[in-house]
Amino acid sequence: MNQATGWIDTALSAGPSVETIGTLGPAGTSSEQAALYLWADHGRGGPPAVRLYDTYEEAGDALRAGAVSHVVVANAYASVHAFYMDPSLRFAGAFLFDTPHYGIAVSQGHRIPKAARIATHPAPVPLVEELLPEEYSVAEIRYATSTSAAADQARRREADLALTTMPAAKAHSLEFISRTRPIRMLWSVFTLACADS
Repeated sequence: MNQATGWIDTALSAGPSVETIGTLGPAGTSSEQAALYLWADHGRGGPPAVRLYDTYEEAGDALRAGAVSHVVVANAYASVHAFYMDPSLRFAGAFLFDTPHYGIAVSQGHRIPKAARIATHPAPVPLVEELLPEEYSVAEIRYATSTSAAADQARRREADLALTTMPAAKAHSLEFISRTRPIRMLWSVFTLACADS
């Protein structure tokens, strides 16, 4: 993958050390990969200390409770503004990081109907039309809390297909039926406001 990375560092280098990172899970999400990148670049060393939560809001709660030192949130997330507006949090920096490759995947052995139910996180929905092979149409979009949760819906056959990432597809034993591509994305890092004083 041609990875383009770069940092906007407002308080990351001078702020609290990166001890533990919270972000959106479960394992296999783009957010997890972005958190691992933050750890590799700014972490305190040793095995990555990344904690995954069901929502970004739960990761924010963990930051406020002291369970993590930093939170990584995708700027494509529709409610990212809540993190910027929260006076208890401080924007510490941002970085460009390509997501793992996205594609449309199916559970092994599942017969795909011509009009398929497709599970996806809301943010990458425009990719469904771009990546869905011509022989299929969308009967229903089923929203999931993450790309990994979308893959799990397809694995359990609650959806016929999932728009998901390569790590999530592998974790849930899905096979891609489409081409794949990454998304160039900006990721924001937050700490506690009082931690920087």
